[in-house]
Amino acid sequence: MSVPFSILMPSAEGKKSGGNPFAPDMFDYRSSDTFNYFNALNPERRALIKSLQEQIEAGKKLNKLFGLKDKALEEAIEDNLGIYGSPLMAAVERYEPGILYKAMDFESLPTGAQRRLLENGVIISGLFGLLRPDDLIPKYKLKIDASVDGIGRVSKYWRPHLSPVLNELLQGKVVWNLLPGAHQDAWDDDESYERLYRLKFFKEENDELNAVTHGVKELRGSLANFIVTALADTPEALEEWEAEDGYEPDYEASELNEKGGTIVMVSRPGWEKRRRARLRVKAEEEAERRARREEAQKAEA
Repeated sequence: MSVPFSILMPSAEGKKSGGNPFAPDMFDYRSSDTFNYFNALNPERRALIKSLQEQIEAGKKLNKLFGLKDKALEEAIEDNLGIYGSPLMAAVERYEPGILYKAMDFESLPTGAQRRLLENGVIISGLFGLLRPDDLIPKYKLKIDASVDGIGRVSKYWRPHLSPVLNELLQGKVVWNLLPGAHQDAWDDDESYERLYRLKFFKEENDELNAVTHGVKELRGSLANFIVTALADTPEALEEWEAEDGYEPDYEASELNEKGGTIVMVSRPGWEKRRRARLRVKAEEEAERRARREEAQKAEA
């Protein structure tokens, strides 16, 4: 029996504009029916939004707060001051311009894989703490490593609030952790899951492994697509992942134990030839299965 899984993902810097002005208002905390899965975090969300808006209205250190200037800063100010009246859309759509989310390509996923992502994906967000991919959110701007007056560093603010919720959610599951360091800092991991896997990417050049830093977000997005499509729950499942540049698991370099660990994925010379061979074998096996089905159907007729 397969173990239920979760995918931990970061929010995205890039955000899609617009939304549905008639969507239920998840920010009306006067009601217990708030249309979001992690509504236990509503008081902390509202406190953070209040402090953020107060700092904006005071005009204090806004360039530093958002890491923006000129027109981009004006847009961030407008978005954050208008949070409660903004049209809403699902987080997975709102974050669509982000590199990871582009590579994940939610819209192209089969219906079953889309459902699995919506049910098993968990997003760590600077403004909202935890989100499900189908939670409705407005357009906003706040990095998780930003520092807000009266709140402090956002990741540190969220840690005691979201950690118990997230740890309970992950109990007994296989977790694919796609979080960068800044988002990881918001979570006090109690290892309540069955197994947790992180990935590191390397390229082999002149018989040496060199860590990959550029393009990692794209790889993580592609991996999320693969996980929900193939129901991957072990390092061995990644042998079937046709990743960009032919990354393959290197078990000797990986650090794995009964609680999961770090899977090292390596792009080595000759990966194109190996991939063609794998795809040829898959095609032959599928042709054999199809032939057997046809023979069975003929026998029944």
